[in-house]
Amino acid sequence: MEKILDIIEAIAHEKNISSEHAIEAFTTALTNTAKKLTTRTSEFEVIIDNDTKTYSVNKVITVVEDGDEKLFVEVGKEPNIEKIESDGFISLSEAKEFDESLEIGDQLKEEFILEEHGRTASANLFRELEYHIQRRIEQDLFEKYKDKVGSVMLGTVNRIDADDNTYVEIGELKGIMSLRNRIKGETFKRGDSIRALLRFVSVDPDYGLFLELTRTSPKFLEALMDSEVPEIADGVVEIINAARIPGERAKIALKTEQANVDPIGAAVGVKGVRINAVSDELAGENIDCIEYSPIPEVFITRALSPAITQSIKVDADAKKAIINITSDQKAKAIGKSGINIRLASMLTGYTLELNEVEGIAERQVDSSEPEVEKTTDTAALADLFK
Repeated sequence: MEKILDIIEAIAHEKNISSEHAIEAFTTALTNTAKKLTTRTSEFEVIIDNDTKTYSVNKVITVVEDGDEKLFVEVGKEPNIEKIESDGFISLSEAKEFDESLEIGDQLKEEFILEEHGRTASANLFRELEYHIQRRIEQDLFEKYKDKVGSVMLGTVNRIDADDNTYVEIGELKGIMSLRNRIKGETFKRGDSIRALLRFVSVDPDYGLFLELTRTSPKFLEALMDSEVPEIADGVVEIINAARIPGERAKIALKTEQANVDPIGAAVGVKGVRINAVSDELAGENIDCIEYSPIPEVFITRALSPAITQSIKVDADAKKAIINITSDQKAKAIGKSGINIRLASMLTGYTLELNEVEGIAERQVDSSEPEVEKTTDTAALADLFK
């Protein structure tokens, strides 16, 4: 085992982990192997010399009072339990036979040579090292992908099981997208490249370390908008909230602190090129971009678009709003299967209640624009009909 540290560095390079983590796994493997060869109550310290590429293992024996219960350890299983002397502790009287200056709590150290235990030590060390290197690899992968939670992942579909779970290859790990995390009506086949949001990294007894993916979360819409709209990526336009009925319709609230920037225009793009790119990724989902307002009444009015409201009464404490609306606008406010009012409620965080009032809604004309005088003179059109 003289060159084992060179082997550990080679393993670190092969498994794509740092030398420090590989040495840490080796140290743990040495300690556990030494414990298995003793009473398991012993304490060990491992000293690594990186300059000479050597290591040593020391057994640490602690001095305790005479008659201390730590001097004995129970082994076996009921009813065949017996007590044997622990090699991790020594009584004070026995310790003074070696050195009169020793006191309770002092520690004695003696070298523990694994090679003296033959093949048993080698086999145990190999198993322990293999186990802890694998755990270290998984820990590094977990930390790597944990930092990517909430971002869009690109992967290749590997298979789809009987429960319609979609298995996606992403880098070193596999991603799993369940049926409920897939947009309704979407179908995939092996070899398809797909984009999905990383919800979380998890460890499962059956799947091992895996990534849970989703295409139905509002966060997926936000992440796609961030990738398609430079103003959002740069922080000039901020996404306040998003609400989705996956595959059908979505509403997203935007705001900006810069007076010369139109958040809606930036999100939609020239001829709708940006918003259409996001919609295409979401199986044709219709996306409404809404300018956020800190005033609840204004924000709710915008969220209920295209319906025109008459007045709104807001209870901020109860997070509830009563909207007065004319009969000709009620159907628009509710939307097909209630989709518009549901999205508006999710987007604003308010429970919305419609109160029908008499009248017909008309959009207000901006009073700052001069009114154009209408004419009834049709003489100018007479020549068209000659």
